[in-house]
Amino acid sequence: MRNYEIMYILKADLDEAGRAAEMEKLHALLTENGAEVKKVDESMGLRDLAYPIKDEVKGFYVVIKVSADDQALYQFNRKVRHNPSVLRHLIVVDHE
Repeated sequence: MRNYEIMYILKADLDEAGRAAEMEKLHALLTENGAEVKKVDESMGLRDLAYPIKDEVKGFYVVIKVSADDQALYQFNRKVRHNPSVLRHLIVVDHE
């Protein structure tokens, strides 16, 4: 298992409960496939986007650090692409 950093942007129109439920679903996608979510950082919060994404001009940024294998990342990537609440996501190897 390797360490990864995943950043995703949720739609800004989600209320706090909806955002928390969506984050829980996304993290469950990882843990159900054997990954471990080590840290969740919501400090960037709601921000203006540099350019509109899917007609949205604001988004809620979340960064998580996970320890996962290729299968867990493949399943997460495959399912998050079709999630209408996620505007964008990015997965990078965490070298820390």
